[in-house]
Amino acid sequence: MLAKTPPMGFNTWNTFGDRINEQLIHEAADAMIRLGLKDAGYEYLVVDDCWSEYERDPVTDRIVPHHEKFPNGMKVVADYVHKKGLKFGMYSSDGVRTCADYPGSFDHEFLDARTFAEWGVDYLKYDNCYHPASADEPTLYRRMGMALRASGREILFAACNWGSNDVWSWIRSTGAHMYRSTGDIFDNPESYRNIARSQMKHLDASAPGCFNDMDMLTVGMYGRGLVGSLGCNSADYRSQFALWCMFSCPLMLGCDIRNMREETLKLVTNRELIAIDQDPEARPPIFLQAEHETDRIIAFKFLTDGSYALGVFNLSEEDREYRVLFNDTGLDVKAGVALSFHEVITDEDAGVHREHLYVKVPSHDCRVFRVSLVQRA
Repeated sequence: MLAKTPPMGFNTWNTFGDRINEQLIHEAADAMIRLGLKDAGYEYLVVDDCWSEYERDPVTDRIVPHHEKFPNGMKVVADYVHKKGLKFGMYSSDGVRTCADYPGSFDHEFLDARTFAEWGVDYLKYDNCYHPASADEPTLYRRMGMALRASGREILFAACNWGSNDVWSWIRSTGAHMYRSTGDIFDNPESYRNIARSQMKHLDASAPGCFNDMDMLTVGMYGRGLVGSLGCNSADYRSQFALWCMFSCPLMLGCDIRNMREETLKLVTNRELIAIDQDPEARPPIFLQAEHETDRIIAFKFLTDGSYALGVFNLSEEDREYRVLFNDTGLDVKAGVALSFHEVITDEDAGVHREHLYVKVPSHDCRVFRVSLVQRA
């Protein structure tokens, strides 16, 4: 089964937009190996929009790779990625045109799926721009889901309809392995916070085989690139990455991975955070803050091995102190057990606590713990 756990990889859009070419993909593939990203679980290298010519081939009706950006064709690019031990992803849309006004796959789904399979594509991001108003979105996504299954190659189906039309209620039926549940992310604090808040009530629709995708990460962009906007600080990036992990979202890097800061690389390869994201059961967290408290998120998550994850996120502009009451997790304080805490980001022991945990969290930042039940003395 594809997508037993949330897919991980790199997508070109956030940083490069239409500034993509064969050399960039080679360099990105090289970086994924050199920096240990593949070893950490990042396996998909995805070329987003703007990779093709502006019109289909007039004879074959096939989409044609841009002759300047990809002069040797996409199969050569895919072969290079595969030789590195990685998987190759591409982009299309369910409309007549893509979001950047290149040929879309509307009424060409089976032809395009066969073409992608012939090129060695392993992942298809399928956007939602410029389809006829009379077209039904669930039908369009089912159609491409069927086309991919008939292509002769196993291709991960990454649906991208931006959370429209109550996508949570029908997307699994289309064969999609992940689904964009939000509008586009931008590299500023409010963007990732609003995206995370918007999905807190929808995480129960995410499970092995089909995961809620809150968009590509802006972690490590620092204001550079297509969606650079205002940029974030390192605390914001810690919070963003940890939120995506606590929510069991796909981890698709969007920064320039060839030139990551050391602290960014350390964060996105943190094995304990990734293990929370990749937990096989992918259970949604429960939220311990009051519904009206939008300046913080306190998430508690059951993990497969019997331990738990706790994430405390300070979304405010001031340093804050929080008290997490264990009763709110479901734990009876009379049960004769206590909770042992290990800090995931700092790799420090945070002690054993009986009824509550007192947590200091700097502005924009977070603290994430692996939690274990222990017998109380």
